Amino acid sequence: MKSVKSVDDISMRARILSVAALAVAVLPLAAQRGQPPRYQLTDQDRQAIRGKLTELDALIRTLKSQRDAGDDLVADVDIHAKAGRWLLEFPQDVALQDDVANAIKVLDRGLERAKQLQGGRAPWIHQKGIVPLGFYSALDGSVQPLLLTIPEAYDGAAPRRLDVWLHGRAQRLVESNFICYDPSPANLQGGARLYTNPQGSCLSPTPAPSTTGVRNAGQFQLEVFARGNNANHWAGEVDVFEAIAAVQRRFAIDPTRIVLRGFSLGGAGAWHLALHYPDRWAAAEIGAGTWPRRYLMADTFPEYQRPTLRIWENMTEWALNAFNLPLAAHDGDRDPQVASIPPPPAGAATRGQLESSIRIREQLAKEGFPSDGEPSELTARGTPALFLISADTGHGTSPTVRQRLDAFLDEWTTAGPRSPDHVRFLTYTTRYNKSFWVSLEGLGQHYERAEVDALRDEARRSYRLTTTNVTRLVLREMERAEEIRIDGRTLRVRAGREVALERSAAGWRVAPSATWAGLHKTHGLQGPVDDAFLDPFLLVRPTGTPWNAAVNQMALERLQRFDQAYALNYRAHPRIKVDTDVDAADFARYNVALFGDPGSNRWIARLLGRLPVRWSRERLAVGGRTFEAAAHLPVLVYPNPLAPGRYVVLNSGLTIAEASYRSDYSMPTLGDVAVLGLDGPAGAPAIRFAGFFDESWKIRH
Repeated sequence: MKSVKSVDDISMRARILSVAALAVAVLPLAAQRGQPPRYQLTDQDRQAIRGKLTELDALIRTLKSQRDAGDDLVADVDIHAKAGRWLLEFPQDVALQDDVANAIKVLDRGLERAKQLQGGRAPWIHQKGIVPLGFYSALDGSVQPLLLTIPEAYDGAAPRRLDVWLHGRAQRLVESNFICYDPSPANLQGGARLYTNPQGSCLSPTPAPSTTGVRNAGQFQLEVFARGNNANHWAGEVDVFEAIAAVQRRFAIDPTRIVLRGFSLGGAGAWHLALHYPDRWAAAEIGAGTWPRRYLMADTFPEYQRPTLRIWENMTEWALNAFNLPLAAHDGDRDPQVASIPPPPAGAATRGQLESSIRIREQLAKEGFPSDGEPSELTARGTPALFLISADTGHGTSPTVRQRLDAFLDEWTTAGPRSPDHVRFLTYTTRYNKSFWVSLEGLGQHYERAEVDALRDEARRSYRLTTTNVTRLVLREMERAEEIRIDGRTLRVRAGREVALERSAAGWRVAPSATWAGLHKTHGLQGPVDDAFLDPFLLVRPTGTPWNAAVNQMALERLQRFDQAYALNYRAHPRIKVDTDVDAADFARYNVALFGDPGSNRWIARLLGRLPVRWSRERLAVGGRTFEAAAHLPVLVYPNPLAPGRYVVLNSGLTIAEASYRSDYSMPTLGDVAVLGLDGPAGAPAIRFAGFFDESWKIRH
């Protein structure tokens, strides 16, 4: 892969086709099935919502002034105001008139909670069964909801298991419908579910097909809103871990017994979170989920889009990470759902979303772990992975398989804490770089397969490792370590909490320092541009006089479009400050995206000369290419010279296409660096230059 590619006239055909396919995939079901048009908010609806929201917002302002910032109890109230506020801002989210009724009910409950909290009481946290709670997201400062099933027998005396449920696609999945619930005994059994029944009433939640008969064995069950229908990518990924942390702050949760569960769209998200974070879960249950195929079509994409297809679009190639993860994959043998994005070719044999587990199982066989057992229940030899098929079942789970899944999860969550002596792990990016006591901190080449096979003896004194495409490793739990044999080289080591290893032309050595000297692509600092928005971020709007007004205007339009798309799809307006209000503390706290040019944005001017671009009023130079500054805008992500460990971004939010925010896989459309021309259509500027930095954050000419 070349680091940077000149793309003067690269066709956008592949990108357009990909986005079009995703747009079809996320069309509202009503549009796909020819159902009646969506309900339109009336003036009376707006007045009713706004009246209650005004009262509730006033109470929340008072509560925030009286309590600590980020107070979870205030968040429990604030989620109700958010539900009403977002329906007013985005009325296109309203599908049925019942959605308005649900919002009114939610606002009424918010008012009740606000008044209780003003009086020093929060009775909802002592309820049992399904309870809507909230948390303030560090990612963007927004308040986000979750649903928690609190076991009837919970008394706080002992930590309990937590099952994390990733929801399937629900066309009416907005905050007000999500947190509208029925506390009747029938509903308190828990389990992931649809949040409103087909008629729209939130008073009778209907169990999702995937979870009918789910048994609650006394565990907590967390249903993650995760910003809507996005298969837990970007903000939807971050929300899973922030929601878990929010529950752990309040309740006694056993961190070694956290289970990941998902079906359909939630299955797609679960494949991503299970195989990218194999050590975060005691076990994973994954039902259905689409199979991403676009990495197999890489030659139809511009060269600057191809590498990042190896992050999420090739989840089958990450199958080896099931080596240390008790994973149970399943679906019905008659699943009629679309198997993949894009769909298989017309006439191609497909078993619907059962294909996802079939592909993972087949890949494990290629990795050296063939399957044993009956066709309906197969295990991958040498791994804890289990593959089940529900007979005579569509997009769902049979009672027989449901029983087997529950038994599998019970087995692994009662086995006790695990730190395996044998770790197998692969990655294509240092964003996802850890499994138990092994972390891959540096790669020889990003977006190419990097792998470690690490084995230690029972006494944890002797270690044997083989690696592929790895340049730096950190090994933990090394308090008794004496010797490491890595890729044929033997190293004597000093025991300690962790040991860092580096590879040079001479081979592996113990790193002289725990920190890696110089600029390197490493965890959380490896790009692409979009990666900056997986950690807390801040957008900075310019206030000065631009060098080139048209270029500055383009930057402002990109900021505005990102704000609007993010708010609609990821349920939050990003933090935005003007450049005159930004200080050093902001750079230390956030990945900072600066918009404008060196004339309009004082921080771009301050960083000029410390970023890999040369920029004057007349010329813009990137990667050995020179452009007219009056007609071109640079976009890049780079380690922030003013804040070690943080990114600085120029003139970009997420680069994913707006149509893919609510899709199963949201592909970055740029790499690490690009130059945009002013002559492209709105929202799709001409890409004059685009590519990736090398592993030392340098542009190769």
